[in-house]
Amino acid sequence: MTGLRVASYAKINLGLEVLALRSDGYHELRTLFQTIDLHDDITLQPRRSGIVVRCDHPGVPTDETNLAARAASALAKYGHVTQGIEIRITKRIPVAGGLGGGSSNAAATLLGLDRLWGLGLGPAGLHPLARRLGADVPFFLMGGTALGLARGDEVYPLHRQIRGHVVLVDAGRPVSTAAVFRRVDESLTPREKSYTIFLFVSRHLEGESGFSLLSNDLESAALSEAPDLREAIERTRGILRGAGCSLAALSGSGSSFFGLFEDARRAGRARRALEAAGLRAFGCRTLSLEEYRWRWSRTLGRAGARVGRTR
Repeated sequence: MTGLRVASYAKINLGLEVLALRSDGYHELRTLFQTIDLHDDITLQPRRSGIVVRCDHPGVPTDETNLAARAASALAKYGHVTQGIEIRITKRIPVAGGLGGGSSNAAATLLGLDRLWGLGLGPAGLHPLARRLGADVPFFLMGGTALGLARGDEVYPLHRQIRGHVVLVDAGRPVSTAAVFRRVDESLTPREKSYTIFLFVSRHLEGESGFSLLSNDLESAALSEAPDLREAIERTRGILRGAGCSLAALSGSGSSFFGLFEDARRAGRARRALEAAGLRAFGCRTLSLEEYRWRWSRTLGRAGARVGRTR
């Protein structure tokens, strides 16, 4: 029974707007997702029964609360699969850093097991399961540059995909997404209309950058939740802007901060300046929708022999 190793890519939020609290308890969002090539490794190894999760990072749960384990359980139930699976996660994406690591792990598990178990659902068929697992999970079935609406789980690829170099700063300090949203609720004024992200999309279609329009509505709440990060983030922002980035922002609910560059040399200088300032920084680049699809098709196309399923 041959296993499968897949990459589980991170995302950044180029912009994020919180419009209102929904009747279902979630928030009405508008966001611009962007895949980057920083990734965890997920190894899926068939076993006789049960779902086992192993991870090399102590901050990642390995019980049934792990999102990848929940993804495997949901897919097994949906596909009437009785065979078990061992999920081994090698972490590179900072944990609780606003980069979607857990959601990406879940989506990668769905895509990999769909192939291993021979279900043939594909991203479209997996989408309903992904939406039930979490708001960010559907995006990772698609990748690239995409507009997220509703809870962030209605995802639409942009015609013009953003290509650039990203310098990422890991604060090494996990921030609770739930706690950040609770702080947002304390001062949230419902907005039926907000055109900032839509205006960026329209400008981008016309070939203009428009990055100055974008911001993250969660940044203030994240820094209120983790005030110890404020000084480091302001230093990071200053270095990135001084190096000529197109956009400098907190990703998601934090605590990771990024700078987007068109030029690789400027990105390299910014990374070195951040490291000299005592910050943990590393370079990566964006992945377009086409690149993301190609990487997945290459991975799944060379997957090992299918394993049987029992109905």
